[in-house]
Amino acid sequence: MRYIFSFAFSFLFLTGFSQSLTTKKYTVSGYIKDANTGEYLIGTNVYIKELLKGAQTNTYGFYSISVDEGNYTLIVSFVGYIEQQIPVYLNKDVQVNIDLGSRAIETKEVLISGEKADKNVSSTQMGKSTLDIEQIKTLPAFLGEVDILKSIQLLPGVRSSGEGNSGFYVRGGGPDQNLILLDEALVYNAAHLFGFFSVFNADAIKNVSLTKGGMPAQYGGRLSSVLDITMKEGNSKNYKVDGGIGPIASRLTVQGPIKKDTASFIISARRTFVDLFLRKPFIKDDSPVSGNSYYFYDLNTKINWRLSQKDRLF
Repeated sequence: MRYIFSFAFSFLFLTGFSQSLTTKKYTVSGYIKDANTGEYLIGTNVYIKELLKGAQTNTYGFYSISVDEGNYTLIVSFVGYIEQQIPVYLNKDVQVNIDLGSRAIETKEVLISGEKADKNVSSTQMGKSTLDIEQIKTLPAFLGEVDILKSIQLLPGVRSSGEGNSGFYVRGGGPDQNLILLDEALVYNAAHLFGFFSVFNADAIKNVSLTKGGMPAQYGGRLSSVLDITMKEGNSKNYKVDGGIGPIASRLTVQGPIKKDTASFIISARRTFVDLFLRKPFIKDDSPVSGNSYYFYDLNTKINWRLSQKDRLF
């Protein structure tokens, strides 16, 4: 009788133990975007309040968190946007897409805080710097032209390859050892006008990320650094036109919906007009620079079509 009881107890214990090992996990995932423009937000914090487990949205605004079955509160936050708390019950895989509204902060006191002192050694991704394009536009610009490559030269560990040149050295590496990507497309020549200007039009850029060490496995082919640049997808809510006239070049950006909340486009163009002043009546015929027609231009276009919740075409 004692052996039968012992066997039954062992059987129940092993059954419960095996069930605990095979507890079903479910996934809550989705996309986070700006409620005003429809642009997907990169680096949005999404976490489960009860478990303090979370993730950040990737380049396409997508997040995914896997937890055990139960009732949870999903918290979504991003700087400059209203935080949202969403209750979710997980008994199957759930997709939760969220539109964040912008928040205006009215205050008389400004608190400036830095990152944790040990972030550079405790973070899973070391040597990575992310720059907001609006922050880049506030920096002093050479001849009025906002330049992304000159902006990253202000970061620690990055040096210019020459006065006024867009090339850059990262911790001793050469300019040809930097991998430059624009929407995952490889950029071989990133400069105009003998290196004085980069080919990236700031009006069409959404995010700039520089990885100076410990590159993730998705990158390869360079020894020094990875400069990953993401273009805007276009406003899927309303039409918008931006532009400017500078001493060197003029630019114009048009974006808007093709089909509201489904498809959008952005067209951004820039052209110099120095060549227009190297002829009569500004320059005499016997001048050494007379007849010089050197100029450069950029044209960036992008179409974003959301075929379904999981399929998108760029």
